[in-house]
Amino acid sequence: MAETSVAHFQNDAGVEVIEIGVKEFMCCGASVPYDHPHVFLDMGSDSEIVCPYCSTVYRHADDLKGHDTRPEGCTFNDEAA
Repeated sequence: MAETSVAHFQNDAGVEVIEIGVKEFMCCGASVPYDHPHVFLDMGSDSEIVCPYCSTVYRHADDLKGHDTRPEGCTFNDEAA
């Protein structure tokens, strides 16, 4: 079984563009309970994609890795237990 996980990102700050270090990921909208359906997005050969739910523009940045984001703090953390 694969030991990798799909990165999840959120936009609590309401910024227009979030730069990320991966091209396949999930957008969650915002922190629980303000999240939208978690949608899988794949940029393919493009360098950016728009979430169809929250309209956040995600842009790939080669200098970022894994769950890193610019601005910082846009990695989704589901604290619901």
